[in-house]
Amino acid sequence: MAISISVQALGLIVLATVLLQTIAVAVSFMYFNKVLSSMQESFSRSSVSCLVNAKLDLEFEDPPTEDKKSDPCWQVTKQLHYHIEKKIADRFQREISTAMRNKLTGALPVLHPGVRGVPLPKVAAHVTGVASSPTSPADESLLSGRGYFGERIRAWEGQRGLSFLQNMELRGGDLLVPKAGLYYIYAQTYFRLPSIGDTDGEAKEEEGAELMQYIYKKMSSYTGPILLMKSSRSVCWLRGQEPGLFSLHQAGTAFLQPADRLFITVSNASAMEMDGRASYFGAFLVG
Repeated sequence: MAISISVQALGLIVLATVLLQTIAVAVSFMYFNKVLSSMQESFSRSSVSCLVNAKLDLEFEDPPTEDKKSDPCWQVTKQLHYHIEKKIADRFQREISTAMRNKLTGALPVLHPGVRGVPLPKVAAHVTGVASSPTSPADESLLSGRGYFGERIRAWEGQRGLSFLQNMELRGGDLLVPKAGLYYIYAQTYFRLPSIGDTDGEAKEEEGAELMQYIYKKMSSYTGPILLMKSSRSVCWLRGQEPGLFSLHQAGTAFLQPADRLFITVSNASAMEMDGRASYFGAFLVG
């Protein structure tokens, strides 16, 4: 009987010990959890106070002292500075990449459409001069009866060499616009003017000429062509056997409608050098 009572007492003692240990562990866990939460809250408040009440010094040129390294506000400011720099660097890299890509796209008029990695605009054309084509006679140097200045250039190549047509049509030397939008339009014409030795009459010390280039659009809803751009150049070259070589280039944007036609006229068309790399004309949709 006494042995049975001793076993029961021992069991109660063991049970009480386990229960006390469990309570102690639970209390300790709750206490440390509360202390940890208090530390996190205190650190957060100190971090916010660094940003709200302190003046942020984002310059870290001088090596920090040991006291400065141990300062929580300095550490928070340094981390903020690091993240700001990283965000700015990432954004700058994206903008530079976009700018370079747009710059490359802007060079499309002088690139062959087969260049890998360079997407063509949805609507674009680059037509080039045809070297074997005869030039027009110089009978339209002033405003012609058709409503435009200069001599109209019709000998453009749209399929071979450096030329291409992307959803645009070349018809009779005119580029046909397929859809409404803002277009970038450009043209260059190259002239080989005669030398003194090729000119009849009395020799002169210098030869001179006035070169003109016009870009017109023709609308189906309007009778006469509309002048979009013009470029001029007064040139002179010394007396000698070599001809005078000159070029005119111009470019700009214009809003065009479907069925509009673009064409080029020049002065001195008989002196034009119709080489595809010297004389060309084109447009592409930009928006």
